[in-house]
Amino acid sequence: MRCIAAFVLLHCASAFVAPTASTRRSHVQLHAAAVIEPAKDVPKLLEKQRATVDALKGVAPDFSEVALLRFALAFPTQSEAATALKETLAWRSGAGSEIVAKAGAAYKEAFATGKWNNDPVREGAPHAKTINQYITEKNILTMSTAEGDLVYVIRASLIDDTKMMRQVSVAQLTEFLLYVKEIHALVADARSARTGRLCTVVFANDISGISQIPDRKFSQALTQSSEQYEKLYPSLAGATMIMNLPFVLQAFVGLFTPLFPQSLQDRLKFVPAPYLGKLKDLTPLAGGASRKVFLGELKRLLKK
Repeated sequence: MRCIAAFVLLHCASAFVAPTASTRRSHVQLHAAAVIEPAKDVPKLLEKQRATVDALKGVAPDFSEVALLRFALAFPTQSEAATALKETLAWRSGAGSEIVAKAGAAYKEAFATGKWNNDPVREGAPHAKTINQYITEKNILTMSTAEGDLVYVIRASLIDDTKMMRQVSVAQLTEFLLYVKEIHALVADARSARTGRLCTVVFANDISGISQIPDRKFSQALTQSSEQYEKLYPSLAGATMIMNLPFVLQAFVGLFTPLFPQSLQDRLKFVPAPYLGKLKDLTPLAGGASRKVFLGELKRLLKK
């Protein structure tokens, strides 16, 4: 069971594969995909949270209103939101400053031509030369829903974590994973501001083929970066879906939940994903009909 929990923490990583065409859709096209539900309606949420957002703006004047809104939504009081924001600012100007700078530069270069170019983002990641040998389109892919949420799919069993951790340290992999979070936040916040719909990141964790506990150092890096996810990027994470749980373990789903962080438990979904499960690896989902079929499967599963 802990093997399953450890691998699900891989929602901290991404292969930086270019988002689907929906990333480049216009404001009107994204709105046409679906009516914006109240819990995602940015203008209405800002109106409701105006006092807190304005107070937070005094703490972080360089943050966008969408970024501040995420803090306002994540905490029950203005004081708690302000405290969390101050801690985030301290990280961004201190220990995380290089990660933030790298991500910002890569994001800007990715859109330099007006069309997303994933190469600068992938190549600009900390320790990319080594880690990108193991994080590929075969095991992790990023894409987008028609509504605008980011989705990334993880086939953890195809990551040779033991071999990778012989070449990188826990600290180096943690930096890589935090860079991923920053990229996702930049994309999601910009899209939210453009479309008026609060975009989140949906995690599709396909555990097909998992048969052993992950490398100890690999687990440490996943845990360290995951612990900072809600703290540094509140209200960014959407549903976390554990897909294709082996039949013999399905009866123990109730025992899995306590193994996950409390902040993650309410978003957990244990679901079968037959189309995804039959794929040898994730490469077919890079585009075309296979991606369309999978996104349709995902949409149905999210409604359950």
